Amino acid sequence: MAALETTQLLTELEPVVEDNLNRHLSMADEWMPHEYVPWSLGRDFADLGGDPWEVAQSQLSPIARTALEVNLLTEDNLPSYHREIDRAFGRDSAWGTWVNRWTAEEGRHAFCIRDYLLVTRGVDPVELERARMETMETGYEAMDKSLLNVCAYVSFQELATRVSHRNTGRYTEEPIADKLLARVAKDENLHMIFYRNIVTAALELSPSQTMRAITEEVVGFEMPGSVIPGFSRKAVQMAKAGIYDLRIHHDDIVAPLLRQWGVWELTGLDADGEAARDELAAAVAALDGEATRFVERRDEAAAKKAARSTAG
Repeated sequence: MAALETTQLLTELEPVVEDNLNRHLSMADEWMPHEYVPWSLGRDFADLGGDPWEVAQSQLSPIARTALEVNLLTEDNLPSYHREIDRAFGRDSAWGTWVNRWTAEEGRHAFCIRDYLLVTRGVDPVELERARMETMETGYEAMDKSLLNVCAYVSFQELATRVSHRNTGRYTEEPIADKLLARVAKDENLHMIFYRNIVTAALELSPSQTMRAITEEVVGFEMPGSVIPGFSRKAVQMAKAGIYDLRIHHDDIVAPLLRQWGVWELTGLDADGEAARDELAAAVAALDGEATRFVERRDEAAAKKAARSTAG
């Protein structure tokens, strides 16, 4: 079967988008970001006669601060994400309605996390603002991904973001942060379901073309936060803490979505579709092996650290 053009895909999938938009609207609970911020803890900073930020003011551990900064700065880049989603989906019909609804829901994530951090003095506000400026000036580029590639990517990315927020909340061991990030994660989960269902429909409509898109996004997956200053170092710290690592990426992100889509049982693939599935299987196996090695190295390092502590 010949690959479908973008206009054909938009037209053929539009009824599915409309159904899932209506489903989303029926399930998305209204929530107020200001209700998740402990405003009574706030006070002025130096320029208004208050105290400048000092690390001792933060109740968060260094890794918790890093994870919250990464999660927040990732959310901050929403204008770039909106531009890319709008480019791929357009502004017409249910596609355009979804783009605006998704953007509106995503927008509250950044400002409620920032409000929490500023009020509680959880992170250095000066460094946070400088990093925000640099991140947004860099922006995010999807490199002209096709419609199907965008749908596949955001399925993985929304699920990854949900897991990162949820695990960060738990890691903080701070009840208000945990509650806030759990609420944000709930939004991300509903977004993932929307995109996941579009990919499911695309697999029925054009299986080989969609299989190729899924494979490309698994092989080349990169979190949108990779443009954050110092992201690689911070991602390693989060991985070592078990907030988001390769094992989580394989077990909780990639494998569940591939299983949900039934990619291993899918029939009707042409030669390129079969080749894409073979490439996907190899990529998932390689990811699994790399995740295993990472966990083994992390466990070994933890054991050595514990032994030194005991000996000391």
